[in-house]
Amino acid sequence: MKNFIYILPLCIILSFTINSCTEDEVKIDRSTSSYSDQVATKWFELQRGLIRTCPGFSPPVASRALGYSGVCLYQSVNPGMLNYHSLEGQLNGLNTLATKVEAGKDYEWQISANASLAEITRLLYANAPDSMKQLIEQLERTNLGIYEVGESQDVIDRSVAFGKAIANEIFQWSKTDGGHEGYLHNFPSNYNVPVGPGLWVPTSSQKIPLQPYWGDNRSFVTNDVSASQPILNIKFSTDKSSTFFKQAEEVYNTVKNASDEQKLIARYWSDDAGLLGGTPPGHSISILSQILQKERVNLSVAAEMYAKAGMALADAFISCWKCKYTFNLLRPVSYIHQNIDPNWQPLLATPPFPEFTSGHSSQSGAFSAIMSNKFGNTYAFIDRTHVSRTDINGTARSFSSFDQMALEAANSRLYGGIHFREANETGVSQGKLVGEAVIRLQWSK
Repeated sequence: MKNFIYILPLCIILSFTINSCTEDEVKIDRSTSSYSDQVATKWFELQRGLIRTCPGFSPPVASRALGYSGVCLYQSVNPGMLNYHSLEGQLNGLNTLATKVEAGKDYEWQISANASLAEITRLLYANAPDSMKQLIEQLERTNLGIYEVGESQDVIDRSVAFGKAIANEIFQWSKTDGGHEGYLHNFPSNYNVPVGPGLWVPTSSQKIPLQPYWGDNRSFVTNDVSASQPILNIKFSTDKSSTFFKQAEEVYNTVKNASDEQKLIARYWSDDAGLLGGTPPGHSISILSQILQKERVNLSVAAEMYAKAGMALADAFISCWKCKYTFNLLRPVSYIHQNIDPNWQPLLATPPFPEFTSGHSSQSGAFSAIMSNKFGNTYAFIDRTHVSRTDINGTARSFSSFDQMALEAANSRLYGGIHFREANETGVSQGKLVGEAVIRLQWSK
């Protein structure tokens, strides 16, 4: 009876409140802040699987797809994001989107996001194997089945149509950036490899370097590529007393004397194409998804963060690749074989493109800037991206901050023997400049 005494007044109050409202006053909260991050995180995790399985999805190509997907998600739910600006008029070439919501009409934003991400995923990963195409269709149907419950057919149809239309507009915009179908053009035969002292030479049977024109692609944020271009301070030299020689000696000795921890770090961050991480940008997106789920963020925050991170990763790769083909610096293995030890081998296979700056470092710096800005400079987290990888014993790694994560990812390239220290440290700084440019866009009203 005691429970009944306490419950009864509450029931009376609730009954009175509902009955005293008119039908027009009983409104469903349609803002994206009332929805979870799940529709977003599920799609970006599926995209990591696509990056692993789609032929030609090298790190620059993967970062581009994640960038456009992030913008697509953001714009597909932006009308429901209270106090958030649209990205129209803020990004290179994205002036005004023709697709608009109907005034006074209801939209279910999870349905819109689901439709939009399904469509952009099909378009950006057009060369996906049949098994992955089936997963795309399956996730789209499953999500719709969850989110359409209790909704009228008008709201469902309107939300789906809006999301798909946004995706198609974003895709048409993407086709003009210089990287369209980049997975078909990783090693263009019309590129003439520069020849000269200190310049890149092939380190494998692959004679044409990866994506030599990628640095000319249109970036998402105006001028962030030119503004983030670094200077190569340590000039090439074969003199044994030179700073360049000493830098090569550091790589040589680090690999020869690498500790078990350093070897683990090198392999942990390798994220080669086809591995679980889904290239370096895929690994960053994995960390983002883990943190969004840990923090139980709403759809507004998820859309904001996937857009910010995606664009920062994509522009960091454009900036890095522009730098690589400006200096065309040779790799440590080439220098060490010529000047120190012809039998030395790096721990990791050297990728087929120039040295300066490091792509891992640049994208990690950009990602660190985005994440630190949102979650703080001392945000501690555990990265479980590789817990199912048997070659590193299912290792999870703990970090006290995003800067520590970026520094470890950068150092991993030194431990692996495939980058000089300057490429790593300068790369992190370069990426942070890109991330800061993305942060400076108008996001909140």
